[in-house]
Amino acid sequence: MKLLHIDASPIADDSVSRRLTSSIVATLRAADPALDVTYRDLAASPPDHLSGDLLQVVKLGARENLTERQSQEVLLIDALVDELLEADVVVVGAPMYNFSIPTQLKAWIDRIAQPGRTFHYTEKGPIGLAGARRVIIASSRGGIYAGTPAETALDHQEAYLRAFLGFIGITDVTIIRAEGVAYGPEARAKALAEAQVRIDALGSQTAADLLVDAGH
Repeated sequence: MKLLHIDASPIADDSVSRRLTSSIVATLRAADPALDVTYRDLAASPPDHLSGDLLQVVKLGARENLTERQSQEVLLIDALVDELLEADVVVVGAPMYNFSIPTQLKAWIDRIAQPGRTFHYTEKGPIGLAGARRVIIASSRGGIYAGTPAETALDHQEAYLRAFLGFIGITDVTIIRAEGVAYGPEARAKALAEAQVRIDALGSQTAADLLVDAGH
């Protein structure tokens, strides 16, 4: 089984989302010692923000008469999409920044949203092409939103990720959440402990279970 591990937080040792993704991957590796893990740190090597030059390649699909920079971008797009489509399970670290996601993670999404590879349009609308995999999102939040009135108004993190993943056909999405981590040491420890309980439950699933969940 192949797993793609994505981190996006620019914070190193103090990152809650990185702590969660590390624990998730370690738990799944313990359940399946043969697990093949590909790791991409979007903070260490972030895709560029979209300039007019890059937009021609990323969103408009230009592939002829490219500049050297555009040619490099094509290689990056192909590598990122290949990593996604080769994975059976994708673990994504997604901290909430100002009610949304880090720009590094958004830049990754901009690259993997590729017509003809992860989705395509029909007369009846878009159809996702990347559905045969499971995504586990490690969500970290300073405040508390889940199940509160603020969730609908302010959650442009988990809701956005679910919507985008659904657009490219991925509906098997599990969220491991630690929220309220900015409320003090006790609240942070409680949130991490509760998240770890959910992570431990993943370890009870065999590789076959994960593949069934992902639609394989």
